[in-house]
Amino acid sequence: MENSLCLNLSRVKKTNLIINRLHIFTHGFALLALIYYRTNFLFQMIKIRDKNTPFLPHALVFFSELILSFLWLLSQASQWKPISRKVFPERLPGNDKLPSIDVFICTTNPIKEPSVDVMNTLISAMALDYPADKLHVYLSDDGGSSVTFQAVKEAWKFLKWWIPFFRKYEVKTRCPMAYFLADESEDGNEKFSSTEFIAEKKKIEEKYEEFKCRILRVIENTSSFTSRDHDPLIQVINDGICGVDSDETEIPLLVYVSREKRPFHPHHFKAGALNVLVYNCFSQRTYYLRLHVFISLFLCVLTNI
Repeated sequence: MENSLCLNLSRVKKTNLIINRLHIFTHGFALLALIYYRTNFLFQMIKIRDKNTPFLPHALVFFSELILSFLWLLSQASQWKPISRKVFPERLPGNDKLPSIDVFICTTNPIKEPSVDVMNTLISAMALDYPADKLHVYLSDDGGSSVTFQAVKEAWKFLKWWIPFFRKYEVKTRCPMAYFLADESEDGNEKFSSTEFIAEKKKIEEKYEEFKCRILRVIENTSSFTSRDHDPLIQVINDGICGVDSDETEIPLLVYVSREKRPFHPHHFKAGALNVLVYNCFSQRTYYLRLHVFISLFLCVLTNI
């Protein structure tokens, strides 16, 4: 019976629906009236050819109003049928019945997208509260930068300290940058007040600072050059035993992907990179999660809703 229960329920907000649609129709009618007025006015100017009334400023104002009206129209899609949702994470099946999930993180330029921030997003994705053997994280480096490749290796080294720590103490904030800036003492968890936790947290914070310093050294000593003409590279990041570190701590699969790019072949930017991840790599999952490089996750449970 557990599998027959819905993971979420949706309900239409009828009061908001009526108010929103009345506003849309009223505002839309006013815009149509304005467009009708502007159109007639411009045609009259062309017909009369009044030299005292400049045509170009009025035409530019009308063009701006058309653009703003179009943008307003696009924004009303979410207001047409407002819905409230209620989720039931407690109804999720056991870990053995959860589907495999691939997480895609796309980056291009380590200068415009600082490697420390990108790696924090990568670490947050690797630290999702999901079975490690069913979570696979792919970092797509569309610029083929050596800096990004080395930074991923450094992130893997830090992950072997970070993942056991947050699993042991049930840390909710999975992004190390955000975690060390915040104060979790107010969460009411007795583990956070223990001497052992304080000592381990200090040690992990030192490891994090070392991790950042190593990345900065990589940036200083390695060229940040990105190219549109480079060979493909797919590298599973591990220490020889896929998904398990030297202390037998399960870690999700981490894969660095840099697709082939040639100047004479269209690469379609991020869309092309995602196509490579979905169709040309060994990603064959049913569920995908794509993250922006600057998104730091604070998820405790990843649900497919």
